[in-house]
Amino acid sequence: MTWNAFHHRGEILHTVIETANARRDGVLPMDLPGVREIFRDELDLLAALSLKWHARLSGNVERELMHQPLDLEGAVAAAWSRTSAEVPGVRLILDRYTESPSDPEMAEALTKAQTKEWLKLAAAAGLSNDESVSAARAGARVVQRARATEPVSAAAPRRTTTVGDVATPSLVDRIKAVLAA
Repeated sequence: MTWNAFHHRGEILHTVIETANARRDGVLPMDLPGVREIFRDELDLLAALSLKWHARLSGNVERELMHQPLDLEGAVAAAWSRTSAEVPGVRLILDRYTESPSDPEMAEALTKAQTKEWLKLAAAAGLSNDESVSAARAGARVVQRARATEPVSAAAPRRTTTVGDVATPSLVDRIKAVLAA
């Protein structure tokens, strides 16, 4: 893939994400200009959206764990909820196609991605350190908890203090982080 093709793919994917978040209908926006030329098929586009979801989720998990080091499961659930609030259309698409895949290859790929996500969530929440079925179930429970709680606004403020122009975690949060380490 050339540099220009890489950037064009990124631009198209950004447009897909914006459209999915605006529509919130759970349908892949294959009708957008350039999508069919850049992505081979629905599975290729779903894989790209899944990668974006997982990257954002991983970053949010890390941030939440810094802010809630004593409640790992709560932090991970909050991170999942925050990610869902940031890219709601993407989450709806992933849910819809995981529940109703169009072919066996898609079913296998999305089930595998979902299981991997559950395993990572369980590990981050301190509920498991392996890749067993029970670990996947623990991760699924974290997602259920995140879905059951009120959605975290993507712009929800965190407890911080401002020193000069720099926002820093509150003293209590910093002490918690030190104690947890």
